[in-house]
Amino acid sequence: MKHIISYLRANIKGILRIFYLIATITVIVYLFPREGKFRYEFQRGKPWLHEDLYAPYDFPVYKTAEELQAEKDSILKDFKPYFRLDPNVVAKEMDKYRNDFEKHWKHYVEQQYDLKQEPAANTWRGKMILREKDKLYKMTSGLLLNLYNHGIVEVADAFTRDSNPSLSIVILRGNVAEQTDTTAVFTLKSAYEYLKKQINGVPLTSFRDPEAVRAFLVGLNLNDYVEPNLFYDREASQKVKESMISGLSLTRGMVQRGERIISRGEIVNARTYQILESLKVEYEKRLGASANYLILLAGQFLLVSIILLMLFLFLMYFRTYIFAHTKDLLFIFFLLIIFVGLSRWIISNPTLSYYLIPLAIVPIVVRTFYDARLALFIHMILLMIVGFFAPNSFEFVFLNFIAGIVAIISLTNIYRRNKFIMAAVMVFFSYSLVYLGNTMIQEGSLENMHWMNYVWFSGNAFLVLLSFPLVYVFEKTFGFLSDATLVELADTNQPLLRELAEKAPGTFQHSLQVANLTEEAVRIIGGNQLLIRAGALYHDIGKMKNPVYFIENQREGLNPHEELSFKESASIIISHVPTGVEIARKHNLPKQIVDFIRTHHGTTKVQYFYRNYIHKYPDKSSDVENFTYPGPKPFTRETAILMMADSVEAASRSLKDYSEETLRRLVDDIINYQLREGQFNEAPITFRDISKVKEIFINRLTNIYHARIEYPKQ
Repeated sequence: MKHIISYLRANIKGILRIFYLIATITVIVYLFPREGKFRYEFQRGKPWLHEDLYAPYDFPVYKTAEELQAEKDSILKDFKPYFRLDPNVVAKEMDKYRNDFEKHWKHYVEQQYDLKQEPAANTWRGKMILREKDKLYKMTSGLLLNLYNHGIVEVADAFTRDSNPSLSIVILRGNVAEQTDTTAVFTLKSAYEYLKKQINGVPLTSFRDPEAVRAFLVGLNLNDYVEPNLFYDREASQKVKESMISGLSLTRGMVQRGERIISRGEIVNARTYQILESLKVEYEKRLGASANYLILLAGQFLLVSIILLMLFLFLMYFRTYIFAHTKDLLFIFFLLIIFVGLSRWIISNPTLSYYLIPLAIVPIVVRTFYDARLALFIHMILLMIVGFFAPNSFEFVFLNFIAGIVAIISLTNIYRRNKFIMAAVMVFFSYSLVYLGNTMIQEGSLENMHWMNYVWFSGNAFLVLLSFPLVYVFEKTFGFLSDATLVELADTNQPLLRELAEKAPGTFQHSLQVANLTEEAVRIIGGNQLLIRAGALYHDIGKMKNPVYFIENQREGLNPHEELSFKESASIIISHVPTGVEIARKHNLPKQIVDFIRTHHGTTKVQYFYRNYIHKYPDKSSDVENFTYPGPKPFTRETAILMMADSVEAASRSLKDYSEETLRRLVDDIINYQLREGQFNEAPITFRDISKVKEIFINRLTNIYHARIEYPKQ
């Protein structure tokens, strides 16, 4: 039992990798549709390249989507939308109008008859006023009631000619349905026009003062009491629509068993293409529903396992730095699962087109955190998986393969946000051009071009823009570093770098020179230039605590080490590494930057104080631990180059002769010493790379310390 536990502890990373692989395979197979795969590939307008095909059983020929839509449109020409009359609206508005009319009438009588109060009803004048009042109220309220009886409708989509070609509607008055013409009901606009016309045209000769009465009618503002009382009943309308198209047949004709469908070399025309599509649908349904369910599942599991195993092996042999970190492996598998699931959902949704699947996001995200080759390889793996259940597999894979390549190529400087917009635009054009070429081959003309697909391409390109916020989410979730973040970290206006420049100006200048050396070296031999520049700028931030103990910050004639023992001086010098790590973590610097601080001296010794100590105490050479940096050794190409550049740049400042020969000897001595000490044993860097780095450093230092002309004295 102990042996098992110790074995598991020793191989925990390998076990986790295998677990992630098996879990990913299981989830992806679960997302696969439980249908068989049609064994033949075919395209419209191209010859049939397989053997002669005969119908294996009776099957119906399904109508195309265009045919079904045309038949639906034909049936729905007679459709009349349903509107429901709301009686509560007229009751509410008429009560409101009755109260307002009384107020307006009282004010009118006081002004017209010069009376403070309305005359008594039993007088002659009072009776006349009451008759005028009743007559005006009946006339105006009748106008409003007429509007509400006919119905006042909000101009909804169902009231337009496109949605209602018959120009008739059905009004539901309680449980009674009444068909009427759309011209018989009012809209808000036509209701206002109707009231205006009636008020201006009504004869008022029977009144004592027609002009005053007309002014009174205008002042009533009847438009204020006009509200829609006829509302579109979406539920009833939808039920009627479904009832009308429920009898629509999805098929046209049958193909009998044994009937020849197509012969080898015969061109796949429109009719044959639809028969083949129908056979494909029927074949996959029957195979998925047959007793061979377990065989189908096993086949899917086997194929997905093979594909993901290829990715697993690629990472193991060609991207060892990714394979070594289970977090990176988990991220890649997680990305595959998310987009396989998204593709499955979009393809199974009848209202969406598979052209909407934004698969180009995957290579963009992978390219942001890793390299272009890995991004392309993972994109190909994803396309092969989705291609198993995508319609028109070859066309789908080819279209998205080109789009993915274009997206990767367009991302040259990922830290610039406009590059994501450019990538989305390029993805749209790549989809459009490939689709155009494919249609020209299949159809032989542009008449049958489905222009709606370009709308889907636009939606796809818009979704590609989501890669920018996704990069931020993945960066924070998995602890990655994007180029945009590295550019921000390398800005010398960052508070931590400004503090370094103020407290330790010599160290800051040294860090700038190291950043320039390392960036040039990585540009030549390969690596992440932005990462190594940021790491170089922060690698010595630990010197801020005791800057005066480091020679680049000392003024002439002031050396505090003269008052300390060799061990004390070495301890202070070595402490800048753990102090720098502590400062970096306090300021939430990414782990990748902290690694530069931890490894830039590896496990080397503080040579100056160690040698002086040995000269003074030759019998105490065993005290070497007191003069040795804690490590670890560099374990990436970038951290190894930083170690070389840091030592070379610091040592070059002590030279008195800056000839090329002197600089070459200095660079060779320092880097060869680090090689002998085994400082680069854990870093993926070759002797050839190290030789190139030496030449780069020599050329760069020669340019920095080149001879300058001596100006004559004035």
